[in-house]
Amino acid sequence: MSELNTSSLEKSKAIKLAYNDYGDGQPIILIHGWPLNRLMWEYQVDALVSAGYRVISYDRRGFGESSKPWSGYDYDTLAKDLKDLIETLKLEDVILVGFSMGGGEVARFIGNYGTSSVDKAVLISAVTPFMLTTEDNEAVDVSVFKGMKDGISKDRPQFFKDFGKNFYNYDEFKGDKISNAFLDFTWNLAMQGSKKATLDCVDSFGKTDFREDCKKFDIPTLIVHGDADQIVPIDASAKKAVELIPNAELEIIKNAPHGLMVTHSEELNTSLLDFIKK
Repeated sequence: MSELNTSSLEKSKAIKLAYNDYGDGQPIILIHGWPLNRLMWEYQVDALVSAGYRVISYDRRGFGESSKPWSGYDYDTLAKDLKDLIETLKLEDVILVGFSMGGGEVARFIGNYGTSSVDKAVLISAVTPFMLTTEDNEAVDVSVFKGMKDGISKDRPQFFKDFGKNFYNYDEFKGDKISNAFLDFTWNLAMQGSKKATLDCVDSFGKTDFREDCKKFDIPTLIVHGDADQIVPIDASAKKAVELIPNAELEIIKNAPHGLMVTHSEELNTSLLDFIKK
């Protein structure tokens, strides 16, 4: 494990981002979803490194082995953390891959900093372009996000026990595409995040509008989503994102849940590699 010191400070201490850096070749940065960390990418790291790429996965601030400051969970700050990682490692022609909440970091990074260092983008089960129902956007009602925060505040361990089942559509795929042990593993990853970060990020991914960021994509972009996603509904996310992102491709994985990086890892990895190699 390596650590990156970012420019953000809390009580005079630099925020440290934990990351893994494997392989050689064109760099790919994997940005994890909420409430997990970089270890969620286990099946993708193996496939991408074996295919000849340099693969960097990092823990968002507040999660995994990264620093857990009290603040800084807005997308502008999170995009700045990604920028610091790219600049510190002196990366060029980067392929950005964001899962769920991580798709927001990809969008806000491009919206704020452009694509001079980015070659391609991939959004997987992503929260883009805008998850909240408003007068001009039909998506998810604000009560859903309030319910999530209430559940986390009341009993975070139990909330994530239940959340993990919906994450993988466990009742449908248990014993076949997802084991009880992997469900426990996911719970352990979720519990490594700080409670404050976990709560604040619900507001960030639930209420941040990425529609203008999406319009600034000027690189090849792949959007992958499962049509059985119970966490980020495909109609509120991927199907809208493909209309906003210029020349984006949408690949729908049939019957796949939110956590398709595990349940449908072979299909996802094939889609990633086919797109990256174009």
